[in-house]
Amino acid sequence: MIQPGNRKFTKKRPVKREDPGLNPEIRLNKYISNAGICSRRQADQFILAGLVSVNGKVVDKLGTKVLPGDKVSFNNKPIRDEKKIYILMNKPKDCVTTVEDPGARITVMDILGKKFAERVYPVGRLDRNTTGVLLLTNDGELTQQLTHPSYNKKKIYHIFLNRNFSHDDLIKLSKGIELEDGFIRPDAVDYADNTDRSQVGIEIHSGRNRIVRRIFEALGYRIVKLDRVYFAGLTKKGLNRGQWRFLTEHEVNMLKMNAYE
Repeated sequence: MIQPGNRKFTKKRPVKREDPGLNPEIRLNKYISNAGICSRRQADQFILAGLVSVNGKVVDKLGTKVLPGDKVSFNNKPIRDEKKIYILMNKPKDCVTTVEDPGARITVMDILGKKFAERVYPVGRLDRNTTGVLLLTNDGELTQQLTHPSYNKKKIYHIFLNRNFSHDDLIKLSKGIELEDGFIRPDAVDYADNTDRSQVGIEIHSGRNRIVRRIFEALGYRIVKLDRVYFAGLTKKGLNRGQWRFLTEHEVNMLKMNAYE
């Protein structure tokens, strides 16, 4: 047993800690990502392609760092490190998921209006007639994480068909079907309403284009109404059609930690 008076103490060398205030540099790819332009990986590609300049000089080397006050441009347009914005919208019907529309149709950006200076973009797409959960942000890293096929975020849809969905087709779909771009099997599928078999609920991770509509078209059904009720842990609870809100700090942290399916 070591007595307190007998213990020998050695003087520890001070641990060197980096003081953020003394090192204001930031990697160029992170700066571009923070501005909501793209992910860091994509920023590296743009840098190598010579599309980024710092203080008027083209930078094509990875690992370059910038300081506060440096003027960074992408495609000859100045960019700035923006405050991160995270928005959850209950997308209405007859609204396109784009920033601008050549056909002058209503976009999700029209619904947001000009309530803040930061530029946000839809994370993925819902087609014009699909309603429900839509995330918008200027966080390029998070957008990459949520839309890249390798992440396979869970989505749940409430589907209204033009006729009753037969039990045989329900069993068939639960086992998976072959589409023109490959085999697809939902994680779960069942009737959404026990009294109305034209309503179906489907849980799926695939991000393939128009995948839900194509699944039911392949089985001989037409979707009358398609509503996304869940995406990466987010639901439209408390939001009427066309309404939106900022994500809570907890929701943002969960998304960044990849804590949701």
